[in-house]
Amino acid sequence: MHTLFISDLHLAAERPQIMAQFLAFTTDIAPQAAALYMLGDLFEYWAGDDDTDALGAQTAAALAALAARGTKVFLMQGNRDVLMAGAFAARSGATLIEDPLLINLHGTQTLLTHGDALCTDDADYQRFRAYARDAGNQARFLAQPLETRREQMLGMRAQSEASKQQKTETIMDVAPAAVEDLLRQYNYPRLIHGHTHRPARHVHQVDGHSCERWVLNDWYQRGGYLRVDARGCSAVLL
Repeated sequence: MHTLFISDLHLAAERPQIMAQFLAFTTDIAPQAAALYMLGDLFEYWAGDDDTDALGAQTAAALAALAARGTKVFLMQGNRDVLMAGAFAARSGATLIEDPLLINLHGTQTLLTHGDALCTDDADYQRFRAYARDAGNQARFLAQPLETRREQMLGMRAQSEASKQQKTETIMDVAPAAVEDLLRQYNYPRLIHGHTHRPARHVHQVDGHSCERWVLNDWYQRGGYLRVDARGCSAVLL
């Protein structure tokens, strides 16, 4: 028995090869797993659950088919798809999970998070994160026509990419102190996250405890996943 983790697929119509990889993953690899956890940024952007364009519909159908074959499917919001909610999860046969979430994973306490909350050195981003996750701001955004929301999302996407060009790699990575604080708060578990697009295995020494941290790879150029069973974790590229 094993569990799979993916994040940062950033599915978009302009990258059909990644969508094809994702569909193959859901039919050829994921059905052998007991569960699949998607830890945010499944889509490049998400304008709301009422957006039923072809990409979203195809993604939901693939996940629902996977769930129907017996693999439990779990969805976590990322920074790009923070508006993903219960309606999309229902169409996907999936369970929407909180960020962070502590689970017993094949006998090891494991903390799951998208990862953006750990990038505390990026003060500008953290202010935007708080704004984007505010319930009132979300309600006002979702009250607009769908096409208006799509246009605004594309604008914010362009602004985000431009902003990254002005920031150092260190600022956009997780802050070690934030990681250690989170591990301490949850009693020194293993940690799995995405967001940074810097796939790696890290070991943190926190208060005398050795804590493993796995960073998931993004799917911009090539898909991949983390496979976890009772023996441990292994990163696999497609």
